Amino acid sequence: MRPNIYLDYAATTPVDSKVLEAMTPYFSQTFGNPSSLHSAGQVARQATDKARRTMAEFLGASPREIIFTSGGTESDNLALFGIAHAYRAMGNEILVSAIEHEAVLEPANALKKQNFKIKYLPVDRDGILKLDKLEAALTPETLMVSLMMANNEVGTIQPVRGAADLLRAFKKSLSRGPLDPPFLHTDACQAAGALDLNVNELGVDLLTFNGSKMYGPKGIGALYVRDGIKLETQIYGGGQERHRRSGTENVPAIIGLAKALELAETHRATESTRLTQMRNTFISRVLTELPDVVLTGHPIHRLPGSASFIIKGVESEILLMRLDEKGIYASAGSACTSGKTDPSHVLLAMGFSKQEARTSVRFSLGRATTQSDLDQVIEDFVQVVKEIRSESGLIPSGILHPR
Repeated sequence: MRPNIYLDYAATTPVDSKVLEAMTPYFSQTFGNPSSLHSAGQVARQATDKARRTMAEFLGASPREIIFTSGGTESDNLALFGIAHAYRAMGNEILVSAIEHEAVLEPANALKKQNFKIKYLPVDRDGILKLDKLEAALTPETLMVSLMMANNEVGTIQPVRGAADLLRAFKKSLSRGPLDPPFLHTDACQAAGALDLNVNELGVDLLTFNGSKMYGPKGIGALYVRDGIKLETQIYGGGQERHRRSGTENVPAIIGLAKALELAETHRATESTRLTQMRNTFISRVLTELPDVVLTGHPIHRLPGSASFIIKGVESEILLMRLDEKGIYASAGSACTSGKTDPSHVLLAMGFSKQEARTSVRFSLGRATTQSDLDQVIEDFVQVVKEIRSESGLIPSGILHPR
């Protein structure tokens, strides 16, 4: 029996053995509460502080600018609600791209109910935000722009640096300083480990990342907030994280997050090159061997391990079940919304129809992916697609047999 092939790394990744090794002592040996004054607590405090310094170093930030959270969703929520409520006296507009993760879109919807004005920035057919659209949407009432670094469904990389430069020029035109709105937030959960997260190079004011997408533990994330920017607290309690996010620190997970980021940054260049080469070959073969298939996302400016397609005439749910039967694990889009039957909002925003969006499939490669894996996947994938089309009466030209 052949081993299963996992191609859903964009949904989540396994914990790296070195990450697990770094975490293990903090479950049962060094288990003190970092807020305790005794020695056991202070050992845990020192370990957490060291992890914070490690993450700050890789981000080009100061340790005091890192807030630990329970994951990417909480970090995004804290960014949007925290800024909106802290700066409400200066405006009531929040701008978000139309293809953001639900962890950004849902807080934006909630803010709309609190009388904030939400503007959704359009993207082109490749899923890229055009900066002239952002520039046209900015007003003196704009408090924040949230633009993800790379899309989780189609892998398209966004012009975050360009957006930062645009916002800087806009603030200058209003005689505002760098610590005045509008601020730029980027959700970098999908980009972590694949792209450079240096906040100074990106020019961002807030940045979200988490552990589950870069071979770290689930249930841990962080939010970078540029020093001097106000953030209204959303979780109250013991005053941890400099009163910005209360709750006893998850020490093992924090240690794991730091180690995961360290490993990801150490191997980022070589791993990105390896994945990009395999991804390009995979995409080329799929488009060559199957008719009526459309690559979604930008053909070049996309994450190294991301390959997503519209498979005309083949419902995603049926395709994924057939692949699962062969031990191939892929997805139709964001795992966080897999329970929904609605078509992908990302693909709809890119101009695809609802029917096309219901035929999408995403393959995301990772550290354990090999070329032999992909060769096997292509063989099975092509066979399964042809079988489903044959069963539904769809011929290769994409035209249904007349009834």
